[in-house]
Formats: sequence, structure tokens, C-alpha cells
Amino acid sequence: MVQAKTPAAFAQAIVLAYRRRALDPAPALAAAGIGSNVLHPGGRITGDQLERLSEHAMRELDDEGLGWFSRRLPWGSYGMLCRASLPSINLGVAIARWCRHHGLLTDDIRLRLDVSQGMAEFRIQEARELGEFREFCLVSVMRNLHGIASWLGDTRIALLDVQFPFAAPAHADSYRYMFDGPLTFGEKPASLRFDAAYLDLPVLRDDAALRILLRRPLPLMVRQYRRDRLLSREILRLLSGEPDAGADDLAEKLNLSTRSLHRHLKQEGTSFQALKDLSRRRLAERLLASTQWPIKRIARECGFDAEASFVRAFKSWSGQTPRAFAVAARRDGAAPPGT
Repeated sequence: MVQAKTPAAFAQAIVLAYRRRALDPAPALAAAGIGSNVLHPGGRITGDQLERLSEHAMRELDDEGLGWFSRRLPWGSYGMLCRASLPSINLGVAIARWCRHHGLLTDDIRLRLDVSQGMAEFRIQEARELGEFREFCLVSVMRNLHGIASWLGDTRIALLDVQFPFAAPAHADSYRYMFDGPLTFGEKPASLRFDAAYLDLPVLRDDAALRILLRRPLPLMVRQYRRDRLLSREILRLLSGEPDAGADDLAEKLNLSTRSLHRHLKQEGTSFQALKDLSRRRLAERLLASTQWPIKRIARECGFDAEASFVRAFKSWSGQTPRAFAVAARRDGAAPPGT
């Protein structure tokens, strides 16, 4: 028997959306198998019941926002956001597009992605009072973004921190099933934080995969994505400490054959050389922005034997020489994003 872990408070919020439209929620509750006996503050329903209730309500109310916003989001709105994010070179671009285009649907909340010191943060700014829909709205938007981003990159994005601006609800224990990171309540704004290395992962989905997803999109909002595609992230972590390490060295540390390492990275849409270049670039940009070291020393720290080789590589990465980058970074007074 499936254990009921999802707060019935979310079903109550959907009931409220029906009543504000002067519609009867009973058929939707019956279709989802939710009885009135669980619609109380401590009640629980299953993820499948919430999925069925949400889909029924979104179609019947023609509102994928389920009453959260000052105007309806017609059925297909979030599918449109997915399609707009699909042709992105990596997850960073896809999430940034999602945030920007969400603002075309509603200005009641504003979504933003920031990157600083190796950490990515997705934030929700509330532009108006969300009232009784606040918890369900913020939780759903964060779960939706996390689920879609994980689906686009075919990897479970591990969360470093999850923050909500409201006090811990009576059902706060159920949040650990929805979010896998440490939880904080009562701190503004609503936000998710994760390793910025995920932003460099390629988008692996295409239009055919999206059409299949849109036949049943809500499980991404209700359930956490399972597949974990983190070998490239772990290699980037190791390279940050050993920029001149080779594939054989890291394969041994990871208890893999070199052939398996290359095969897994290919499945992730990258290569060992691409990761090594990315690691060296991040280190070079950080040192150029934060130290007064000679270019020759920075080249050596990044694993280059010759300054000329480093200059050529850096110019191919950034389109400018190391010296020009350093001058601009020091003038701006900040290290580059993603370092």
C-alpha cells in the first residue's frame, strides 16, 4: 500500500480555487479518490492523488496556476515554458529562459537565477500577497522548476539548501519527501540552492521527448527526479584540486576503468577534455580576478607548461587574452560568476 505523505493542505488549496470560481470541487476530489475525512490540517494524501486532483482541476478551471495568481494560466502554459527552454545549450541557459518567460505569464511573482562562488540560487520574489495560496504556490513553483530542470538535464539536481519565507507548517515533516536539501523556514525569499556545476550540463531532451512528457507532466511537480548523473560534477570537483590530473588518475580514484569513465561522460553529453578545460578556465578566471600574480605563474597553477600555450587556450575559451580579462575583472572589482 502506498503511504500517504503529501499534505492534504495542498488539496484544500485546490478546493479553495474551485470555491472562488463558484464551482463544486466534489467531482474532482472523487476522481482523485480523496475523501472529506482527510481534508483537515493534519491530513495526508498520496502523491498520485495530488497529481490526479491537480490535473483534473487545471483542466476544469483552465488554470495551471490553480488560483494562485491574479490571472489564470490556461492549460498548456507550463508546456509552453518547457518548449521555450528546450533549445538551450546547457541547463544554465534553460533555467534562465524559464525564469524570464515565466514573467510573461504572471507578474505576481518574479523568478531569478543567480550564480556566485560556485553556487546557483533560484529565487522567487513575491510582488503581491498570495494569501491562502502562498504555501501551495511557492512549493509548487519550486518543485516544478526543480523537476523540469532535472528532466532537461536527465539528472537529479542535488539541493544544498531550500528556504521558505513562511513559518514551518504543521506538516513540515512532509517537506523532506518533496525536497532533498536542508530546509529553512521563516527566511525570505523562497529559494533553492545547488552546485553551479549543474548549470554547465547539456540539455539532453528534444521535442519528441517533450511531447511524451506533456502527456503526463505533473509527476515532475509531485515526485523527485530519480536518475543521478553526477560523474561530470565529481570530476570537476577533483580537477579543482588537481588541475593537471589525467583521465587515468581520476578513473582510479573513482574506481572506474578509463574506458568506463569516457563512456559515462559521453552519455552525460560531455568529455574529459571539456571538463578539464572548464576546470582550468574557472581556476584561471578566479586567479586573474583576485590576484596580482604574473601570467606565467597563473599558467603554471592551471597546469600549463608554457605561458604561450595558456594564453592561446584562454583566448579560445573567453575570446580575450588573460591580461585583458584581468584588467576588466579588477576594474569591476568582482570575481566572475561560477567561480
